[in-house]
Amino acid sequence: MSASAACCPSPRKAERPRLEVADIVREHGEELRRQHRLNPAQEKVLRNIELCRTAALGGHEDVCPHCKHKRPSYNSCLDRHCPKCLNLRQAKWVEQRLERLLPVSYFHVVFTVPALLRPLALCNPKVVYDLLFHAASRTLLELGLDEKHLGAQLGVTAVLHTWTRMIGFHPHLHCIVTGGGLSPDGKRWIASRPDYLLPVRVLSRLFRGKFLDALSRAYEAGSLQFRGGCAELADPRAFKRFKNELYRTEWVVYAKEPFESPEYVFRYLGRYIHKVAITNERLIKLEDGVVHFHTKGGNVAALRAIEFLRRFLLHVLPKGFVKIRHYGLFASSNVKTKLETAKRILEPSSTDDKDRKEDEAPDTYDWLEHMRQLTGIDPSVCPNCGKGPMLRIPLDAVGAETPPDCLDSS
Repeated sequence: MSASAACCPSPRKAERPRLEVADIVREHGEELRRQHRLNPAQEKVLRNIELCRTAALGGHEDVCPHCKHKRPSYNSCLDRHCPKCLNLRQAKWVEQRLERLLPVSYFHVVFTVPALLRPLALCNPKVVYDLLFHAASRTLLELGLDEKHLGAQLGVTAVLHTWTRMIGFHPHLHCIVTGGGLSPDGKRWIASRPDYLLPVRVLSRLFRGKFLDALSRAYEAGSLQFRGGCAELADPRAFKRFKNELYRTEWVVYAKEPFESPEYVFRYLGRYIHKVAITNERLIKLEDGVVHFHTKGGNVAALRAIEFLRRFLLHVLPKGFVKIRHYGLFASSNVKTKLETAKRILEPSSTDDKDRKEDEAPDTYDWLEHMRQLTGIDPSVCPNCGKGPMLRIPLDAVGAETPPDCLDSS
């Protein structure tokens, strides 16, 4: 089970939004299909969102043995682009990351690419997104190891976002970086300055160079496709001019202020992890074919429903694409080695306590308890008489047969 709400430390009652993306899909999805050619991945996302938590996917019915109140609950589509399939998956991720938390300061570094690159990214999302991860992570780790700056191996968690508040296309990477790192010999922790990690100007230049070098190699290997707004780049001379212009452009990399506490880091990052281009909570109304929604600073924007859905589908990721990646101390190959070493150096007693707790308690995940913490609602209690527990009876899917891939979470 999942819900579309940000991870919060205090319980709050969940209310169903008056308007959902699914409502817009049901009302204008066919018109969108007539006006725009959708790829298979986009078509699948539309279908999953439309069917999410409906009788078509089956589910269960909770029946109160005391007052006989019945409450049907339908299955989620589990599509990672669905605004309704977010919250408990997000909570579980945050819980797992907190186990790897180091008691140090953390920085939030954002890597963006120039607008000139966006048409190429739309044609080649997987290639360009992979290059973005590669260039940003190599830049952070290389500068971190440089003795002129820090001389230590950093821990980095990177999350891909592709949207603006207006649901426009704007690929960028959010990186959470440790405020310091493990020395090359693995014997000590080298802390950064409390308010400074690495020089932003150097980050920007190195990131640009690494990205464009990798882009040139992808071009020479024939890994890029050229159509639509970037069709002319198939000509080597045009591509060279394009690359030269990108070299002349200042690439924006910026670092936000350090987080207020280590515990806040991944709770903050949790709001980014399973986030989609727009949440149902931001929607206001659908009126005369126009969607009204909240934007930055409390402002309200309006888009024709077809344009709204077209923009929403720009952010469908390639099948199987991993949008959360870990590097340096947080890389999977270092979790049991270098990360554990860093923990022992920084907080030896807590590492011993953790080992004892792992020996004593099994690795379990209680979604009911997380539901209570996140929403303040106990699903096992009858909303009519306040008694429990309610009995769960499976429901079969109804209506048209659901395609086998509808429950694919890719």
